[in-house]
Amino acid sequence: MNLKTMLVVSDPAVAAYAAANGVDRLFVDLEWMGKAERQPGDTQKSKSGPEDISRVREAAPDANLMVRVNPFHEGTRAEVEDAVARGADVLMLPMFRDAGTVGRFMDLVPWKAATMPLVETKAALDAVPEIAALGPDELYIGLNDLHLDMGMRFMFQPLAEGLLDAPCRMLCDARISFGIGGIARLGQGVIPAEMVLNEHARLGSEWVILSRGFYERAETVDALEAVEFGRELASLKDYARKPQPADELAETHREFTRLVAEIAA
Repeated sequence: MNLKTMLVVSDPAVAAYAAANGVDRLFVDLEWMGKAERQPGDTQKSKSGPEDISRVREAAPDANLMVRVNPFHEGTRAEVEDAVARGADVLMLPMFRDAGTVGRFMDLVPWKAATMPLVETKAALDAVPEIAALGPDELYIGLNDLHLDMGMRFMFQPLAEGLLDAPCRMLCDARISFGIGGIARLGQGVIPAEMVLNEHARLGSEWVILSRGFYERAETVDALEAVEFGRELASLKDYARKPQPADELAETHREFTRLVAEIAA
């Protein structure tokens, strides 16, 4: 598996450091509408503004840069146009529930930028066949909001209970690159990162977001160096590149399912 990684950034120095140390896509998050109400706990919430797009682009001019805008609303066109003008390569739309909304969003994105709808509701997951037919460049499945929307207790439940299997097969058949959830560093995580990576390989996922746990919530370049960010990222990618026979993936999936059920209970 040729794993590609994303990192949420707002600090220019961190952005430049991450790009130089193997992060495949920098991710500026502008979403704030409804976020605190949906995720009242200790989850990653945006403190970024449009000016951060410009700052990150200037600091890492050659990096691939994605911007997550707010859920579709009357100001979406302005948000998209401003993000692209500031240097965004990819636009991500969160919290939609139907393919029609994705279509309207795609109509607003200029040809020079790519689209990556973020599936994080049950209705959106059910609509993946219709969304795929629209031809987005990529697609992402967000486990945190998805498990909350489905009334589940643990974010890996949709994955463990097989609810992503059919949508992921469809995306593979449509040759739409996609990603799922977040990842900790190897040897860490409530569910070991190695086991999560095996699920990515089993389903054909190509993208993953580096979680706060991956970099131990470091907020400066010095702090990232202290937690050996570059070495840990290289180790993660090396593990992902190792061939995983189908029977081993099936066995790991059974153990993954067991652990998730145990935690959820």
